Amino acid sequence: MTEQRRFQSFKEFYPYYLEEHSDANCRRLHYVGSLLVIAVLVYAIATLQWAYLLLLPVIGYGFAWVGHFVFEKNRPATFTYPLYSLMGDWVMLKDMLTGRIRL
Repeated sequence: MTEQRRFQSFKEFYPYYLEEHSDANCRRLHYVGSLLVIAVLVYAIATLQWAYLLLLPVIGYGFAWVGHFVFEKNRPATFTYPLYSLMGDWVMLKDMLTGRIRL
C-alpha cells in the first residue's frame, strides 16, 4: 500500500496537481470542460434558465474524468482533495489561457 500524501496548503498541492495532469489530452479535456462550464453558467444567468446549472458538475467533471481514466490512467485528485482539486482546475485554466501551461 502506498502512503497517501497530505497537503497543508494549495501552494503545496498545486505541483502535485500538475503532475497528475501531465498528459496533454487530459489537460485539453479539462480546458474544454472548464470553458463549457463558464459558457453554460453565463447562458443560464443571461437567460434566467436556472435548470442549466444542473449541467455544470456533469460537464466539468465529465470532461476531466474522461481525461484521467482514459489518458492519464490515474484517479482524479477530486476524490481525495475536492476543494484543492477544484481550485487547481481554475488555476490550471488560467495558466493555460496565459500560456504558462501548454495545451
